[in-house]
Amino acid sequence: MKILIVTQYYFPENFKSNDLSFELQKRGHDVTVLTGLPNYPEGKIYEGYGIFKNRKQEINGVKIIRSLLLLRGKGGGVRLFLNYFSFAFFASWKAFFLNFSNKYDAVIVHEPSPITQFYPALLLNKLQNVPVYFWVMDLWPESLQTAGGVKNKVVLSFFKKMVISFYNNSEKILITSKGFKKSILEKGDFEKKLEYFPNWAEDAISEGDKSFAIPQLPDGFKVMFAGNVGEAQDMDAIMNSALELKDYSEIKFIIVGDGRKMPFVQEFVQKNKLEKNIITVGRFPVEAMASFFDKADVMLVSLKDDTIFNLTVPAKVQAYMSASKPIVAMLNGEGADIIKEAQCGLTVPAADSKQLAKTILKMSNLPHSELVKMGENSRKFFQENYQLSSCIDNLERILTQKRANPYLKTELQKHRFK
Repeated sequence: MKILIVTQYYFPENFKSNDLSFELQKRGHDVTVLTGLPNYPEGKIYEGYGIFKNRKQEINGVKIIRSLLLLRGKGGGVRLFLNYFSFAFFASWKAFFLNFSNKYDAVIVHEPSPITQFYPALLLNKLQNVPVYFWVMDLWPESLQTAGGVKNKVVLSFFKKMVISFYNNSEKILITSKGFKKSILEKGDFEKKLEYFPNWAEDAISEGDKSFAIPQLPDGFKVMFAGNVGEAQDMDAIMNSALELKDYSEIKFIIVGDGRKMPFVQEFVQKNKLEKNIITVGRFPVEAMASFFDKADVMLVSLKDDTIFNLTVPAKVQAYMSASKPIVAMLNGEGADIIKEAQCGLTVPAADSKQLAKTILKMSNLPHSELVKMGENSRKFFQENYQLSSCIDNLERILTQKRANPYLKTELQKHRFK
């Protein structure tokens, strides 16, 4: 199949769109990615890229076309708004010209926020009557209200109408969490369009090189948080838990990653003299995660206490499971339910920093064999539910459901097991 993936975020940024494109290309599909200039999360264009530099590339056989966009900068509300809509505009312009030289069998929209990434796909849908598969990882306008702090009813109503339009123009709506179903169905009769398509863990983590050079980490019981250091992750509660455990010098919080809340974290550490309790190492490539995870005793995942986040399963849950790690979780809803079902860790309610501190202390005193057993349960649940190969098998099945077109099914079946 000739497939176009539309996503604002792509390699060298670390997002699921990378695995998706490379795996589909490896299976024999002709894959093109329409994306923006890499600048997440710091808001600066990555070295080696620019307006006149690497706008067109080919990596692992995947053709990459990068549109212009206004950089996200430090992530302020107005700047993010301009970032989102500038990508939608310039990528739609690129899509218009792609229409003349390419006939696609399917367009996949990879949607971690923003929802506006759908516009280039919508244009091609109208020009070519090509089916669009909308991979929803964030619910809008709920995420805009919760994570973005937008309260204006006119703005929220505008985006709700936009979302409904996108759902109406989607062939299938792929949801990463079963909890998303209720919210989507409240916006219209989309039952027949919904397909469960969960996140997977990157093979670079589950099969990664544990000898990748990383900074030396301190001795002690290491609680590791890896990923986006943002508003949704409730870094305030994590910091308060670390403060509760300040006198337990053997417990170390290791934060691997970066994001909008990192300045707050660094200021909190300095203000409360927690330099020996909380170690921030910054952002590293996904290839380094196997080395980091190997050094951790337990992995930490958290989300704020909010209705929308209670429907979400953070992608880092699958990543932690893939690495056979025990998990301590401060969240509600489906994410907590999965950890309980897998028996791979302990959970506390979202935003309960005191209970998180008590639970971390409890885990630090568990026999090593119990932590090992949790890690084994993690890996088993991952293998049964979240491996990349099985997820893409499922996606190929979904793609064959499009319209009674035997050509598409025949071509897909040719490539499926290459």
